[in-house]
Amino acid sequence: MKPFGKKSLSMLLLSCMMLLTAACGSESKTTTKEEAAAPTTDTAKATSSEPVKVVWWHSMSGDLGKVADKLVADFNSTHKDIVVQGEYQGKYDESLNKLKASLGSQSGPSLIQVYEIGSRFMIDTKAITPAQEFIDAEKYDTSGLEPNILNYYTFDKKQYSMPFNTSNPILYYNKDAFKAAGLDPEKPPTTYAEVAEYAKKLTTKSQAGGSFAIYGWFMEQFLANQGAELLNNGNGRTSLATASQLNDEAGVKTLDWWNQMVKDKTMLNLGRKTDDTAKAFAAGQIAMTLDSTASLRSIVSSAEGKFEVGTGFLPKPEANAKGGVIIGGASNWIMNNRSEAEQKAAWEFVKYLAEPKTQAEWHINTGYFPITTKAYDEQIVKDNLKKYPQFQTAVDQLHKSEPMLATQGAVMGVFPEARQLTETAIEEVLNNKKNSKQALDDAAKTITSKIEEYNKTVSH
Repeated sequence: MKPFGKKSLSMLLLSCMMLLTAACGSESKTTTKEEAAAPTTDTAKATSSEPVKVVWWHSMSGDLGKVADKLVADFNSTHKDIVVQGEYQGKYDESLNKLKASLGSQSGPSLIQVYEIGSRFMIDTKAITPAQEFIDAEKYDTSGLEPNILNYYTFDKKQYSMPFNTSNPILYYNKDAFKAAGLDPEKPPTTYAEVAEYAKKLTTKSQAGGSFAIYGWFMEQFLANQGAELLNNGNGRTSLATASQLNDEAGVKTLDWWNQMVKDKTMLNLGRKTDDTAKAFAAGQIAMTLDSTASLRSIVSSAEGKFEVGTGFLPKPEANAKGGVIIGGASNWIMNNRSEAEQKAAWEFVKYLAEPKTQAEWHINTGYFPITTKAYDEQIVKDNLKKYPQFQTAVDQLHKSEPMLATQGAVMGVFPEARQLTETAIEEVLNNKKNSKQALDDAAKTITSKIEEYNKTVSH
């Protein structure tokens, strides 16, 4: 693929640096589509005796970073002609901003992990080689990859990146609190009405029924779970999105429900951080919360010795509502301003990360989903499910999500800022500054304006 022209690139960078205020080389030759599409199943080799170096930018820190480092070391020990150098670049927003600064130069990576909502931007840079080119060249079998995960990273029937770490949101609840309130600890609420009803029964002098962090991701998931699309033009997938649909009936209904529970004092407003709701849950201050499946191990461990943690599907407005959850997490993108050998080597590494054994190790040590169904056949995964049976909820929810444009996920070049604008709208409602319709109307109008500005900077 040809990189951006100077004018297009500068306009895109200027636009995105303005809009994404919150958002997360040895060879100068630019590889053409034909050159990039020539990988083979044999490991990529350099023209010299030196191993090919692959610089992988990622956003895995702390314990996640240690697991990522181990995967890199394991790969390097079995691929003598490739050396992967993993480099932590900060959170997703920070890493993406560093990539933007590197575009047009050789200072960037060979491969970068980008969160799912950065997909539209990555495609629009024209600075990546789609994974589909490598898949087609060697007839790589993608049938083992989870369909609902693969769907997210497929645009116009072309897979652009390789999924790596994947999650979705689930309901966490205190089984002991359920018993004390006369509720069946094996039957979590499944609808908006049930959540409201349970929250009232669970509220005591020392405990609120629940708390949901003010997180735009949750609103996106609530919409998809009722089959509603966040953006026009098929969520930006049938053609380029030009308008936000955040303020449609599905969004207003959801925010009204959420706000009513806060007004009733059965649901606490603890702000934007899921860390804060997780801490309140572990302390027994709230009986229900929403969080990522990737947080499951830490949430269960934090409650150990105090109460038993239950898990349930993300609630829907009505039990028969069609839809499901959208995958979260990130995928790996191969940059096209690297030599053919370096791109092939990067492809070898992302294939390794997708292998069942690798995904099994990644899953049990992090809590992220395996991206391949065959990972569930690995004994360590079976053992992990016995230790953390709550994770079966997450697996079942992923598999039961209906494939449709709503669950495939929205794509837009200003997604990080759109998410922040959504969070501001939720805050305005929960803090009694605006009603749901007004707040979402205002947010949708601003998001639409930002989408229009962004679209002017790119050509499709």
